[in-house]
Order: sequence, then structure tokens, then C-alpha cells
Amino acid sequence: MKKIKKIAVMTSGGDAPGMNPFIRAVVRYGLDKDLEVFGIEEGYKGLIKNQFKYMDFDSVCNIIQQGGTILKTARSKEFMTHEGRVKAAQNLREMGIEALICCGGNGSYAGLYEFANKDTGVWDGLVIGAPGTIDNDIIGTDYTIGFDTAVNTAVEAIDKLRDTGDAHSRHFIVEVMGRHSGDIAKAVGVASGARYIATPETKTDIGAIVETIGRHGHDIIVIAEGDEIGGADKLAKILQPHLDAAENGDKEAEFRVCILGHVQRGGSPSARDRILAHDMGVASVDAVLAGETLKAVSSRCGELLLTATLVEKQAVAA
Repeated sequence: MKKIKKIAVMTSGGDAPGMNPFIRAVVRYGLDKDLEVFGIEEGYKGLIKNQFKYMDFDSVCNIIQQGGTILKTARSKEFMTHEGRVKAAQNLREMGIEALICCGGNGSYAGLYEFANKDTGVWDGLVIGAPGTIDNDIIGTDYTIGFDTAVNTAVEAIDKLRDTGDAHSRHFIVEVMGRHSGDIAKAVGVASGARYIATPETKTDIGAIVETIGRHGHDIIVIAEGDEIGGADKLAKILQPHLDAAENGDKEAEFRVCILGHVQRGGSPSARDRILAHDMGVASVDAVLAGETLKAVSSRCGELLLTATLVEKQAVAA
């Protein structure tokens, strides 16, 4: 088996807390294994535009506690075309890079597969994916990089909302991210003691909510943005008419909506996300050194392993 000498790392899709610790681990462990390591700025977009950056030990100093990604990330419609992928492959060949490691979500995995699969791919180098998304919606892994931090951010916000909800006897509907996955909503709802949790995977029971709201002065409802109701604003309009007058009798109880939005993506990564990102970064380098390709680093039952997740994704969406 040919010895790998040059590798590249990039982050793609939506940013997630923990991407910087992942980059740091790939760079420093790769250097320890006598590899030349390059960072690709702006994901697949940078791959096409030849935005390669040589990475040394100092280039990843003081980033383990930072949110976001020092390599930046971007969507790339051009990479969805055959011509765009050919250009990206040529850039990698000219740089002498033999393996590409990408931290991202479902679309990023799909891009890697389309780029390097044996039937229609345009690059013959090795590709390894690592799950970096707050949505926790990657097949084959129990947890994704960024999920734990996003949950903690949302729980902290709800803890603060409870104080004002209690003071004014108001009910809050808190919308968290999750277009297709309710993992954030479920975790946040349980951890914050929500009265009801609405997710894309289950049908929201308006009757069940109506039966319980208003019994305890104020309530918290957590809803994922992708719930079939259409989000927190629409749910509030449906529920408001069902609210009884407040217990003190001199004012009506009301629902207030709080949409946390992109604040969940930012912030310093939690200890759990830093450790997961570090371990997955090291495992990604080990995978390419072992000649593995078209696989993803996954965490199952506390153990790291390689899964064939990339092969299961067919749609190209970088």
C-alpha cells in the first residue's frame, strides 16, 4: 500500500461548535504522523477556487475553545456539477494531495461520495467524512460534532425564559433548529422540563397541549422548526384562543414566541464536543493512513468506528 504523504482537511455545510477542535486534531495528529497537512477554506467552494492553506502546529493554536471554523464554510452550487468536481479534482492533483477529510453534514457526505466513488467519481484519492452538524441527523453515529453544545445553548436560554415566564404568568413556545430531525427539540425539551415537545417525526397533538396548558401558572413548549405545524408562530396562533384567563383574574394569559435560530450554532464548544471532535479527527487521519476511503467516522455506544455512510448518500448537495 502506497504511503500517504499529503492530506487536506475542510469543513462544509452549516457550521457547528467543535469544528475547530476537529481541525486542530487532524492537523496536529497528521503532523505527528509525518504528513503534510493543508486546510481548504470555504469547503467545496474553496476546493474549486484553489483556496489551499498550508497548516503547521502554530496555525491551530488557541482555537480549541472557539466556535465556528477557522477554515470557514460555504455552500457550492458549482460543485454539484460534473465540471465543478473535475476542476476540484485537478486542483487536488496539482497540490499532490492524496486524501481529503471533510467535517460536515448530509450534504457534505453526499458531495464526498459523488466526488470519489468508483463508478462516477472524478478523483481517485481517499475521502473520509466526519459528522459535523448540530442537528444530530447523520446515519450511523449516535452523536454528531456540535449537537451537545447546541442543546446546552438552548437549555440555558429556556432556563432564563422560565424566570420571566414565572414573573408574568406567560407561556413560552421556544423554536429550536431541526428541519428534518427533532433530536435537538427532544433533548432540549427533556432537559428543560418542557410541557410539550413538537418534532418533525411525530404529529403534534393540539388537543393534548390544550388539556395541559395553564395549569401551573406558565408552561414551556419546545418545537423544532421543521414540525408539520410550521413553527412556533403558527403554533402560538393555534393555541392562543384555548388559553383561559390567568389565575389572578385581572389579565389574560398569553403565549410568547422565542425563536432561538442561529444562536444555537455559535459559542464555545462544550467539553463533550471538544473531546468527540478530537477523537474523530485522530480517527480520520488513522483511516486514511490505513487506506480507507468513502467511509465516515462514527460514534456508537461510546466507541469510534468507520461506517459506510457515504455510500448510502446519493444526492449531491454540498
